Amino acid sequence: MGDGFYQIRDTAPERAFVAAIARQNQRIEADLAELTELLHTALCQPVGQLIQRRDQPELKTYLGSGKVDELEEELKATEAEVLVIDDELTPSQQRYLENRFKIRVIDRTALILDIFAAHAHSAEGKLQVELAQLEYQLPRMRGMWQHLERLGGGVGTRGPGESQLETDRRLARDRITALRRKLKETGKRRRLQRKQRTEGVVPTVSLAGYTNVGKSSLLNALTGAEVSSRNRLFETLDPTTRRFTHVGREYTITDTVGFIRKLPHGLVEAFASTLEETLSGDLMLHIVDASLTEEERDEQMRAVDDVLSQIGADELPRIVVLNKIDLVSPEDRQRLHNRLPDALQVSSHTREGLDELEIVVAEHFAGRFEPVELLVPHSEGGALSALYALGAPISQREDTAEGVRIRARLPKAERDRYLRFEVTPEPIA
Repeated sequence: MGDGFYQIRDTAPERAFVAAIARQNQRIEADLAELTELLHTALCQPVGQLIQRRDQPELKTYLGSGKVDELEEELKATEAEVLVIDDELTPSQQRYLENRFKIRVIDRTALILDIFAAHAHSAEGKLQVELAQLEYQLPRMRGMWQHLERLGGGVGTRGPGESQLETDRRLARDRITALRRKLKETGKRRRLQRKQRTEGVVPTVSLAGYTNVGKSSLLNALTGAEVSSRNRLFETLDPTTRRFTHVGREYTITDTVGFIRKLPHGLVEAFASTLEETLSGDLMLHIVDASLTEEERDEQMRAVDDVLSQIGADELPRIVVLNKIDLVSPEDRQRLHNRLPDALQVSSHTREGLDELEIVVAEHFAGRFEPVELLVPHSEGGALSALYALGAPISQREDTAEGVRIRARLPKAERDRYLRFEVTPEPIA
């Protein structure tokens, strides 16, 4: 992005000072801990923080006048290079703070967008990031031309500045329109692919959960994949789909972007197509970090539930999976079981509980399949190959003079294709 949108990830770690408003009944400590994780992901070094307790931000200055003076002293004392606000600033608030402190000011939305930009790899993901950045940047473009405004009126000052500003705004609006059109087209293709996938014979499972709870590690453990699972927020942004096999039956599993406590609403909308991958599954696994305190765990689960509700995925069949159970004492495991008796306790690190998880997933989809016994003539080799391609678990096979006799569990949607081969069950040698 050009001037006016700050990117901090490509530089050496910068000294970041955090300022926030603590509203009534807000757990500001948890929010700031999450912001600290975001800063580490963006390669920033937090050097201090200032909190003001009030119900609403000051309209122009965000903080009250006394706290603004205090913040100015703190910024000088810590030699901070960037001020990070744990809210979304209005353009006027951002301009005021930048003019007052003469350092860069980044709000929570800009920080998250910067991290998204670093972690988006698919073509669609990059389009989504660019669209969200432009929509964020458009109302803030005025600040890019303040150097002309300060020169006053006259030829070559304010007039050209306004012309250039309007030109940039027009170009940005044109680009936003083009990006929305491209995303709409890719969205149609994705929905078609999703429909084909959900109507197919391979059951689909989606992983949902707070960021950094081990979703990617669990996907790797189940499928043998090597998806990046480093301990950073938003390490996985683009949806990743892999397959795993249980008792001869194939299942697809999709890892989606992790959720956070204060995901700005605009970002939920901008990344709806990414989040909507949770809708493509026939079953959702809600992954939870079992090693957290009860309060932290409950807050993260509520944050996930809120976003799932926004995208219409809150009514999908769901299984809660408590990951990182290897970090939990036997006493706390029992407490977890008492509180969440239907949740599965697993460890993607030690593989504890993964066999049980596969069994539970298979049982969920068991009603989709019907037991059949087939006699496929040797001349129907193509039909036999197609049967194996379905990923159907073939429990028994016997080669006879008439053909290949098979016992299997076929998807109901595919059974009609093999009716002509069905025979009365009899013992297979």
